[in-house]
Amino acid sequence: MSTVAIPTRALPTLHEFFSPGGILARSPLPYEYRPGQLEMAKAVERALTERRHLIVEAGTGTGKTLAYLLPALRTGQRIIVSTGTKALQDQLYFRDIPFLESLLGNLRVCYMKGRANYLCRHKLAALRSQPILSGLEEIDQYRQIAEWEQLTETGDRAELSGMPESSALWQKLDARSEACLGSTCPDYRRCFITEMRRKALESDIIIVNHHLFFADLSVKREATGAPDAGILPEAAAVIFDEAHELEEVASSYFGLSVSNIRFEELARDTDVLLRGKQGAENLPAATQQLRERARMFFAGLPLAGDGRQPFAEREQFLETSGDLYLALRTTLRRLEAEMDALEGIDEAPGLKKRVARLRSELEFLLESDAANMVYWMERRIAGATDRSSSTSRTGAFRAQSRATFLQATPIDVSELLHELVFDQIPTVVLTSATLTVQGGFEHMRKRLGLGDTGQGARELVVPSHFRYGDQALLYLPPEMPDPRDPEFPEAAANCIRRVLEITRGRAFCLFTSYAQMRDLYERLLPVLDFPILLHGTAPRKALLEEFRSTPNAVLFGTASFWQGVDVQGEALSCVIIDRLPFAVPSDPVVSARMKAIEEAGGKPFFDYQVPAAVLTLKQGFGRLIRSLEDRGVLVLLDPRITRQRYGQTFLQSLPPYRMTATITDVESFFEVQAGKSVKAGLEASAREPDVPVRPEMDTAELKGAPNLKKGQRVRHGKYGEGTILKREGYGRDAKLTVLFVRHGMKKLMEEFANLQKI
Repeated sequence: MSTVAIPTRALPTLHEFFSPGGILARSPLPYEYRPGQLEMAKAVERALTERRHLIVEAGTGTGKTLAYLLPALRTGQRIIVSTGTKALQDQLYFRDIPFLESLLGNLRVCYMKGRANYLCRHKLAALRSQPILSGLEEIDQYRQIAEWEQLTETGDRAELSGMPESSALWQKLDARSEACLGSTCPDYRRCFITEMRRKALESDIIIVNHHLFFADLSVKREATGAPDAGILPEAAAVIFDEAHELEEVASSYFGLSVSNIRFEELARDTDVLLRGKQGAENLPAATQQLRERARMFFAGLPLAGDGRQPFAEREQFLETSGDLYLALRTTLRRLEAEMDALEGIDEAPGLKKRVARLRSELEFLLESDAANMVYWMERRIAGATDRSSSTSRTGAFRAQSRATFLQATPIDVSELLHELVFDQIPTVVLTSATLTVQGGFEHMRKRLGLGDTGQGARELVVPSHFRYGDQALLYLPPEMPDPRDPEFPEAAANCIRRVLEITRGRAFCLFTSYAQMRDLYERLLPVLDFPILLHGTAPRKALLEEFRSTPNAVLFGTASFWQGVDVQGEALSCVIIDRLPFAVPSDPVVSARMKAIEEAGGKPFFDYQVPAAVLTLKQGFGRLIRSLEDRGVLVLLDPRITRQRYGQTFLQSLPPYRMTATITDVESFFEVQAGKSVKAGLEASAREPDVPVRPEMDTAELKGAPNLKKGQRVRHGKYGEGTILKREGYGRDAKLTVLFVRHGMKKLMEEFANLQKI
């Protein structure tokens, strides 16, 4: 990527914007000067000016998005900002950028997603003329999409709020690159991808996510010299937020993956796009043969059930089942030849290229002996990213089609990242709340190819703005058995139950495995009096919305709830983690990386397993304290953190939480919290005008509402004792806002039958 300058206007200096009394201080938002935010902004601006790389750990509450957005805008050059999660991508574009615009005026910013999020108009037209729809649901979805296509300016499926995430029809119509005709497409000028590229070229800031960035980089890497390869334009710098995810995302895009789904989609798209075209009469037979031979090949793979498994015995597989592979490869070559003979059909070259790529990747996966690759297989529910997606709303397994994947993943991506990212882009900024282990960046530098501190990348650690010693208590329950002992689940259930009784729910229980989560859920469900939400019973977004809106809820979750989740306020007052989150050593990729470290003379457990687990634990605990007002208790049920030597690495890497091994300290913490909540609530309500109760109005005229005022103590049949923080209206419109101490929550009361004055 080269340095790209675009016209810009003068923007305020960092001091004018961030300093006390500056532009940010005069904004409508509650303001508190954060020295760390200004320090980070200065470091980012210096890196951009000097064309140096920078790695910044910015503790939660720093305000890091503004700390890199303003310096990026001030460069007058095009900057790509890449996020690890869609949630942060949305926050940047829909919250942070509009806020900056309210202070600075209009900004040129573009929001880009992966191609599969956008509609392909050419595919829609092809389906319109030759509909292949399955059932009434797809017919109804097709009508919705066809009507929406006439109105939308972006083609982004997010505008279709009623479209299920798992829609099979959308997969037939999206704009993914495999079926793209490029500039030869009849709809090229009206293409939503073309329009997105145009907007990106006119923008100062392009907001993407890591998956799109590395998918685009992979396309450009394969098509060296092609002028229109990829969709991201050149940029002067890239800022990776949530940079702790880079290794895993890069690994997936620098590797290869072939699945039965890809074969089925290729056959389907060939049928749809070439049906009725002159010279394509023999293709339906070829695609049907492709389907049949692909099914036989994937059914013949030596998979022992669902999950990720090594494919180390590829030579043995070829000796015993090589005929399945050869038959599938022969069918792909036949399909290539059939398409090569087609003339005057716009879709043929793109489809032929797609067949050739699939054949080449299949050959690599079965025949290559690349030293830096680990070869493995996986069978999972189609569309699922983890095992928890396999449960219905009630938690029972439902019958779904399974997808089988053959994968090749780089064992070490550091050299690739060094060559393709850090050597090619003038400035790369890596930032996250979790990049250091014991205060240092050595682990992250080594895994990402940044080299040592003498190789040009500066470092900065910005402490969190939060007062962790006051806001959070870390409880390490004594006498817990080792998580590998058979007694652990029962002991964990007893401890979780005791803690949740103190916190009155309001907790995340985070687990390192789906099996452990299910076991503890089933043990605790009959004995807990709080609403329990289970990961996998609904989409993550729906579960979070239900958690926020349900008093005293408890959410049981696995991997995807450890990061990218933000629940502020008293709804989340406790985070319980079952065990130190070490990667499963039998996982084929983890196993290969540990073996490579050992062969290089390192210690895989201490050099790889422990640092990776430290960063994951920091992410999980980071769900609790999200604002200066948040307070709560963290619980780790794994005694190895205090009994094993490596436990000190974890403790020295965590924020300065107050620690205890005594359950009474947890009780005292919440008693103090409740007292402070009452005091704060009363102080806040004292500043609000109260609606007086007119003397002439008796209880009957209040429709059952007691004649109570702000500050009085009450008792409720369900919620216990509380304090009235505010009263609004009278008569049938009377409302009381009451803080119930036992639950530590506010509740707006409109029915008063169970409410009595103390």
